Amino acid sequence: MVDVPTLGFLRDQLRRARQLRGLTQEELGKMISYAASSVSAMETGQNQVSPDYLARFDKVLETGGLFVGMLELIRLHAEPDWFRPWGEIEREAVALRWCDPTVVPGLLQTEAYARAMLRVATLLTEEQVEKRVLARLARQDVLTRDDPPQLVALLDEQVLRRQVGDRTTMREQLAHLLAVAARPHIQVRIVPADAPWHTGLSGPFILARLPDGAEVAHLDNQLRGQTEDSPNGLASLGRRWETVAGEALPRRQSARLIEEVAKSWT
Repeated sequence: MVDVPTLGFLRDQLRRARQLRGLTQEELGKMISYAASSVSAMETGQNQVSPDYLARFDKVLETGGLFVGMLELIRLHAEPDWFRPWGEIEREAVALRWCDPTVVPGLLQTEAYARAMLRVATLLTEEQVEKRVLARLARQDVLTRDDPPQLVALLDEQVLRRQVGDRTTMREQLAHLLAVAARPHIQVRIVPADAPWHTGLSGPFILARLPDGAEVAHLDNQLRGQTEDSPNGLASLGRRWETVAGEALPRRQSARLIEEVAKSWT
């Protein structure tokens, strides 16, 4: 069984490798184009471990990709076992339809929002929270690759108004939603608060279409998620999606509503 490094171990090894080369934080910072304060924050845990930082560190100190590999190993073991099959489907998908009445979808979360949500929603240690945040941010790479999937996210207006973290976290999260929704392959549509009760309020679900045209769904509950690929299940979720989509505002109107709510978080 492979021993999985912890984030604390990774930070310790970063500091040790720097010191073995006789470099101060300021000297290393100049070599990799990071401020000395950022080097310090990375080593002490004040800042999230950055893949870009590790890549530059590996290159300048000629460590053969050791630290990037260590981070990837942590990421691979951060998500619970039950999620991993869906993670593979998500990476293969050519289209994703995501309905969530409670929180911003994971693929669209900022680092601060994800961290605040995981701290409250799960009984995890701080180390486990940081690993989950890393894994969640890594998932978002599917949206920036050369051939990203089409993503349509349907969110209830209350998601924009329900505080997760502090007010700055919410303001930055809504600004991020506006930024990603401006990309041609991403739509963020809002179901307004005055819409009648709809089936989407029963719980979040995701519909993924794979390259061969097959569909697979993912549903969450309080304990774990489950994958659904039965024809009856997919047909039922497809009908629910159409119902919720019928209540959602068009793309541009949704953006205006997000902008309006964002002002309330200033």
